[in-house]
Amino acid sequence: MSKDKIAVLGYSVQCFASLKDAGIDFVAVVPPEFTPDLKEKGIEHYGWNFEKFNEQSIQIVKDLTEMGVNCAFPLYEETVEWAGYVNSHFRDDPRLFNRYYLFRNKAMMKRKAQMAGIRVGVFEEAESKEQVRKFFRRVNEALLKLDGESNYPVHLKPLDAAGCKGHRMIKEESKIEEIEDNEFPCLLETHLDGQEFSCEVFIHKGKIKFLNITEYVKLGHSNFIPCSPELNERRGLIKKAVEELIDAFGIEYGMIHPEYFITSDGKINFGEVAARVPGGHMFELMQKVYGFDPYVGFALCSNPNTDPKVIEEFFPSESDHKGYTGCLMVYPKKSVISDVSLPDNLVTDSYYDYHNLFTPASSKVAERVAFGDHYGTIFFQGDDANEMKKRLVEYEKEDFYA
Repeated sequence: MSKDKIAVLGYSVQCFASLKDAGIDFVAVVPPEFTPDLKEKGIEHYGWNFEKFNEQSIQIVKDLTEMGVNCAFPLYEETVEWAGYVNSHFRDDPRLFNRYYLFRNKAMMKRKAQMAGIRVGVFEEAESKEQVRKFFRRVNEALLKLDGESNYPVHLKPLDAAGCKGHRMIKEESKIEEIEDNEFPCLLETHLDGQEFSCEVFIHKGKIKFLNITEYVKLGHSNFIPCSPELNERRGLIKKAVEELIDAFGIEYGMIHPEYFITSDGKINFGEVAARVPGGHMFELMQKVYGFDPYVGFALCSNPNTDPKVIEEFFPSESDHKGYTGCLMVYPKKSVISDVSLPDNLVTDSYYDYHNLFTPASSKVAERVAFGDHYGTIFFQGDDANEMKKRLVEYEKEDFYA
């Protein structure tokens, strides 16, 4: 392993343990309130307020440099631009910060992709309900929708939130009135047809070192790794699309998490891309089927000084996986709950692995806004991708709370 020291931006017990076990020297850069816990655990740390940039921001670069740090990688969406900021100084590349900022602004991200010739849906930024209404009408008028026909949905997303947070799918114009004023400004985009999937791409010196494909069963609810053989047949097309994205965004090091849609005739549309640890328990699922620790892979690929031989030896073959593993993120279907209640057919299912469902302190279930936070996850493991998909579809209909 490299003897360099890396800054981990964000708090993650699992990440810290992984890097420690791998012998990677690191500094945990965390909000100040987390520093007492890290001091007690004996983990080298640095307290920093990630909430805003100002003229004092250069201090983080000076202090990390004095601590022997030469690169950084982000765990969470809120730390992505900070990784770009400190790495731009470490690598003496002022444009690097702007590249990282692309990952944080969905509208700018899509414009950059579109300018590079990457297929994206129609999109606009909106600052009011009236602008949302106009976009919704224009889209459906362009599709020559007649009175009485179902509307074509549009999606509303925050410009800088992670994953499904704040994501709304608008199918009826009347639903526009439910949008809160604090959701503006936002991104509006047309619905993309096809199979949705994500890629978890580990990159070093601008080249793909490992490409996982995660197949989505239902956005915000279920996914599995690796993808089905049917989707994997398109791996060549998918890899080419990812390479185009890497070139367009000038990505040299680290890991990216792009989301795509692929149609039955092989057309790939770009959804969005992140440069932090993906949601959907993907790192956990990846480690289970491939046998390598993605946190360690992220750290190794984020360091320009990592020996290429170390990278090559670390990652397994993309075809060398132990079955399939998936997860179902659970949302209570009742408005009031008392306890977790697993159906008998789940407990005896050969694909059932384990769960981490919890009973919250309040029995009243919080109202979900768009794609809200789930109440725990059920994990599955098996040898057949189609059987995995079947279970994720069927169990999503179940209620796991009494």
